[in-house]
Amino acid sequence: MNEPEAKFEYPSNASNPDLFGHMSAENDLLRAFHSDRLHHAWLISGARGVGKATLAFRFARFILANDKVQKGLFADAPISLDCISSLYIPLEHPVFQRVAAGGHADLLVVERSKNDRGSLRSEIVINDIRKAQHFLHMTAGEGEWRIVIVDSADEMNTNAANALLKLLEEPPPKALLLIISHNPDCLLPTIRSRCQKLRLQPLSAPSIFDWLSINAPSSESTNFESTSVIAEGSIGRAAQLLKLDGARILTDIIKLLENLPNIDSFDLHTFATRCAQKKDESIFRLSSELIRWELSRIIKYLSGVNLVNLIPEEQSLFKNIANITSLENWLEVWENVDDLLSSVDRANLDRKQVILNTFAFVSKAANV
Repeated sequence: MNEPEAKFEYPSNASNPDLFGHMSAENDLLRAFHSDRLHHAWLISGARGVGKATLAFRFARFILANDKVQKGLFADAPISLDCISSLYIPLEHPVFQRVAAGGHADLLVVERSKNDRGSLRSEIVINDIRKAQHFLHMTAGEGEWRIVIVDSADEMNTNAANALLKLLEEPPPKALLLIISHNPDCLLPTIRSRCQKLRLQPLSAPSIFDWLSINAPSSESTNFESTSVIAEGSIGRAAQLLKLDGARILTDIIKLLENLPNIDSFDLHTFATRCAQKKDESIFRLSSELIRWELSRIIKYLSGVNLVNLIPEEQSLFKNIANITSLENWLEVWENVDDLLSSVDRANLDRKQVILNTFAFVSKAANV
């Protein structure tokens, strides 16, 4: 089993010039902008990593770069709107550079802030939304528009959500709110009803494969097929998998499972040691996620669900699994493994032992 290498860096949402897929959503925003009746609030929803924040920053840059009234030291010539077919703003454009640096006077990003001890809060609090209220009621610094991106609205506490609702009910002129949500059904119905809705769909596995080929040509192309399946339509997830060599981690997990009810002790300890390295907890978290992911795939397969995209190594795994234990046993394994992995931080458990115990649950079920 090989050590993964961090060899891929994906740009931040604010500095990413490209949007892959979602042409329909981009066209909806373009039409709204050209209509001169742009809604003051857009709820951009979809799965994590699918491109919501990238689209929000892309639209914000487009509006700021095409503001008809620009003034002051940073006034830039608006891009000609003739024949514009996308929201793309080139990297060398001054607006792009200021947004990427977090220094554009007419754009505010609302996200989880730090508390008095310098630690990141677990939620967006009312003071974060109040900053947005104050910001939108100020005179624009560089043009007419003031734009706020909320990333993400799912993280607001109750007081923050109520404050955002008030802002949506009484928006100042030339104010635009781009509200990002992974799970819009959990937001207040009154927030949803006051926004124009734009939902981004997951990309297909072939589309993710194409994105990997374009954006990570120096990476091992042999991992692209597996990564495009594991990503489940999310470019953000594909980028994380590529950075941490997630496809190879999943291959190691499948190799440990494919000879059930037997598990190679040496390979298991090697895998557990790698997952537990203290210098990078992201490896453990991704490994835990992929263990859950593969177990859920086994359960779906045994339940008769048609898995459209199979990872090559899963072919022999599923054939073996179907002959050694029942669906009920796998459901029990899932519950035990999920409880164990979820309790790591809460109970401060030894990470290597957690991985060993996880596969002990699996082996025991396979021997029943």
